[in-house]
Amino acid sequence: MIRWLAVIFIALMIFAALLPWLEKLGVGRVPGDVHLRLFGRVVSLPFGSALLWYFVTLIVAKLL
Repeated sequence: MIRWLAVIFIALMIFAALLPWLEKLGVGRVPGDVHLRLFGRVVSLPFGSALLWYFVTLIVAKLL
């Protein structure tokens, strides 16, 4: 359980670091993505993009 929590935390840290670059590819602009402004910072919650990437990964995995 702790291992999975660590993997998810590391993946979120990598995703957060790559988000400005990924926004150029369209991540964060899908309907369902939430952008909040808190204390002068913009917080992005890409729920729609995460679902889209999940389905793309699922289809690729099924084809392989």
